[in-house]
Amino acid sequence: MEYIVEVHNLVVKFGDFSAVKNVSFQVRQGEIFGFLGANGAGKTTTIRVLCGLHVPTSGRVIIDGDEVKAGSEQRIKAKVGYMSQRFTLYPDLTIEENLSFAASLRQLPRSVYLSRRGDLLDFIDFKQNLKQQVASLPGGVKQEIALVASIIHDPKLIFLDEPTAGVAPMARARFWELIRRLTDHGKTVFVTTHYMDEAENCGRIALMRSGELIALDSPSQLKKDTYQQNMYLVKITGADNIAKLLTFKPKLELLEPYGRHFHLVVAKEHAGEEAAMIKNLSEFCYVEQVAPSLEDVFVKLVER
Repeated sequence: MEYIVEVHNLVVKFGDFSAVKNVSFQVRQGEIFGFLGANGAGKTTTIRVLCGLHVPTSGRVIIDGDEVKAGSEQRIKAKVGYMSQRFTLYPDLTIEENLSFAASLRQLPRSVYLSRRGDLLDFIDFKQNLKQQVASLPGGVKQEIALVASIIHDPKLIFLDEPTAGVAPMARARFWELIRRLTDHGKTVFVTTHYMDEAENCGRIALMRSGELIALDSPSQLKKDTYQQNMYLVKITGADNIAKLLTFKPKLELLEPYGRHFHLVVAKEHAGEEAAMIKNLSEFCYVEQVAPSLEDVFVKLVER
């Protein structure tokens, strides 16, 4: 089966409010699929439908050949694993108790559970004592154990909701290595994140805004499609120089802070003046042509 997720004209309403508006997309089996958008964009509502937790108001959603509708909830839930940023593990329970509880919710026979637990702990290279409380674990290790709990029943499709929020950079990198290894084993990973450097790991990214799907493509193609003009990094200091920079704004498509500096794009209608503008800018600040980042794409398409 080429697509493990098929969404056709999905609409979700709560009373008169439309949380998801006519959204369509597909997710390929074995893909890392990014799902990005600002808070309130409709991401969580869409994911709840894909997990079998909410029936669509209209449209069709098919998970691994099974349509999401009244009566199909348990079949859908058996096919998916879900790891929440906020609540996956009980901190006052031990690692063993958390994993055993997750297995009991999935009604796994004990022999199957123990076999799966051993395989998954080997997968994350975990060799610590299972009797220790989850609260005592470092943030990165805690997230790895949460991942094990969410896939203890061996689902084909794994939803990760901001899985590395608040985790140290080294632990984030290791977690994404685990994600890539999961897809190497044939799993499909559907992930939300607010870290744009993490989103670069996705094969494709869907961008949501106000309940609508506004873009869907690979990270590299999204950058090309969003910014077809040259982009410049501007390094500038001093209030007077910043005031000078702002005088160029009427002729710019983009002038946004980027760390301690700025990203700048000349508007299409002023492209003929670009060389002269960059030369003038270079007289009082450092200017370098750069490639657009996913953060630039997100700012332009979503936050604006």
